[in-house]
Amino acid sequence: MASIPPNNFSWVDKDKVAGLALPRMTSDYQYMLDNGIHHLVCLCERKPPNHDTCPKLQLHHIKIQDFTAPSPSQIDRFLSIVEEANSKGEGVGVHCMHGHGRTGTMLACYLVKTRKMSGMDAINKIRELRRGSIETQDQEKAVVQFYQRTK
Repeated sequence: MASIPPNNFSWVDKDKVAGLALPRMTSDYQYMLDNGIHHLVCLCERKPPNHDTCPKLQLHHIKIQDFTAPSPSQIDRFLSIVEEANSKGEGVGVHCMHGHGRTGTMLACYLVKTRKMSGMDAINKIRELRRGSIETQDQEKAVVQFYQRTK
């Protein structure tokens, strides 16, 4: 039986990092495991429902209030989780409620770091890959400031 991807699921870097909306069912977690994702970064204030049904999927919780931007230390923490997982050949899924604002912001920072893109280029690329991403000016600013910090 082919499994259905979680809501708003897409790879930003195949087998390395993907964005998605809040996973709710065991099948969402199983889909990630079946597709090489061993780490799930939750950016919501609460952990996702049923996350404990797939113990092989490691949950990382970085609490960011809805419609706000991650702090520089939260961005660094996310990127180090991705780097460490990828170094072991393990993929990372990242989600907030709908997979747009907070998720898009983190994914744009990932592109700044891994592809040496400027902040605006990374934002535009994520918006192209994941419609509706990066919802507020503060979130845009977080990506641009991350780019300036890493130059």
